[in-house]
Amino acid sequence: MVLKNASILVVDDDADVLNALRLLLKPLVKEVIVEKNPNNIHSHLNKYSLDAVILDMNFSGLVNTGNEGIFWLNEIKRLKPELSVILMTAYADIDLAIRSLKEGASDFLMKPWKNEKFVETISSIIGSKKSSSKTKQNISSNSIEIIGSSDSMNDVFVKLKKVAPTDANVLILGENGTGKDLIARALHDNSNRKHKPFIKVDVGALTSTLFESELFGYKKGAFTGANEDRQGRFEAANGGTLFLDEIGNISLGQQVRLLTVLQNREVNPLGSNKAIPIDIRLICATNEDPKSLADEKKFRKDLIYRINTVDITIPPLRERGTDITELAHHFVAVYAEKYNKSAFSFDSGFISKLKKHDFPGNVRELQYVLERAVIMTDGNVLKPEDLVFSTIERTTTSKPIESTSLNLDDVEKNTIKMVLEKHKGNVSKSAKELGITRAALYRRLEKYEL
Repeated sequence: MVLKNASILVVDDDADVLNALRLLLKPLVKEVIVEKNPNNIHSHLNKYSLDAVILDMNFSGLVNTGNEGIFWLNEIKRLKPELSVILMTAYADIDLAIRSLKEGASDFLMKPWKNEKFVETISSIIGSKKSSSKTKQNISSNSIEIIGSSDSMNDVFVKLKKVAPTDANVLILGENGTGKDLIARALHDNSNRKHKPFIKVDVGALTSTLFESELFGYKKGAFTGANEDRQGRFEAANGGTLFLDEIGNISLGQQVRLLTVLQNREVNPLGSNKAIPIDIRLICATNEDPKSLADEKKFRKDLIYRINTVDITIPPLRERGTDITELAHHFVAVYAEKYNKSAFSFDSGFISKLKKHDFPGNVRELQYVLERAVIMTDGNVLKPEDLVFSTIERTTTSKPIESTSLNLDDVEKNTIKMVLEKHKGNVSKSAKELGITRAALYRRLEKYEL
C-alpha cells in the first residue's frame, strides 16, 4: 500500500480531530505527526521528511473565512513547493474550495469525513506523487516519468533534450490526454530554472474579468472584493517557468494584453501604475489544430511568433505502437499498489485488444480503462473481457474510405492514401504500417499516380 512508508503531518486546533485522525492513519502510515498550533508548522517541516500535510482551514479566528488555512498553505508551499497539502473545513464553501486549489492545495475535504473516502484521497495523492517521482531513462527528470520508446516519442525526447536547457519559448501541440503537461514539467525540470517556481495556469478556463487579475495580479482596492494585494501568476513565476495551458482558447482581446507583457517583459497589476519587471521562461500548450492558430481571425500571428520559438508535437497514443504495452504494465502496477492487490499478469489477448482500440482519449483514457480493470477483476490475470472502453470518447481520427467500391485496386489505393495522410507523407512510416517495403510502396504510388 502506498501509505505504508508515508509521513503525514496533521494540523488542527481541535484535539478530537487530531486524535481521530491519528487513530485512523497510525496503522496505515510510517508516522503521523499531530499539531494544534499552526505556528509550529515551520519546525515540523524542518524536522521531518513529510509526504503530505493535512491542514485545517480555520484556527483561532471567530469568523470562518478560511483565510488562516490559505495563509498556512502559502507558507508551506513557499518553503516546500513539492509537498502535498490537503485542506479541511467543516463549512461547505465552493468558492473557498476553488480558491484553495488555485493556491496549490492537492485536495479539499469536508468535516465530518468518511474514513474510507479520506484514506482513498490521501492514498491517491501520495501514490500519484510517488509514481511521478520516478525517473525514465529517455529523459532525465526529478519529478516526473515519461514512458515511451516508440519512434514518435523518441523524436519528442530528442527535441526536449535540446530545448530544455535553453530559455526558448515552447509551444506544445497535441490532442487531449496526450500528456502535454508532463512535457511542460519535463522542460522545466531539465532547465537551468529547475530550482525556481513552475507555475501552471489554465488560461482557457479564465473569464475575461479574471484573466488580468489572475495573470498580472492586483492591488488592494483595485475593484470590488479586492481586499488585499494579490500577486499575479507572472510575478509568482519570476525566475522560473510559466506554463499557459489551453492557450488556443483565449480571446483576441486577451491575446493583445498577453502580447504586451511578453514584449515589454513587465506587468502592471490592476490598480497600480508601477510596472514590475519579470524574468520567465514561457511554455504554452493547446489541443487546437495548428491550422486554426494560423487563422488571424482566431489568433494573432505576432503572438504565435512570440510563444512559438520551438514547437513540440505530442503524438496521439494510436501512433505510439509498443508504447501501449509499456504504459499498460506501468499503470497496472501503479493501481495494483494503490488498491492493495497482488501483481497482475496479462492474458495473451489482453494487450492485443488494447492495441486494436483507437484511444481517442489517448493516455488519459488508457489510464482510466486500466484502473477500472484492476478494480473490477477478481483474479490476478487480466483478460480481454476485463477491458471496457468508455462510450463517452468518440474517435474523430478514422476517415471513411473515399469510395464504396470493393474493387481491390480501389481499396488498396484508398488505404495507401489514408496511411500517407496519417503520417503526413512519410514513406518510411507508411510502408512500415502497411507491412511492405519502401520500394513496394513506391511502386504502388507510381501505379496509382499518388
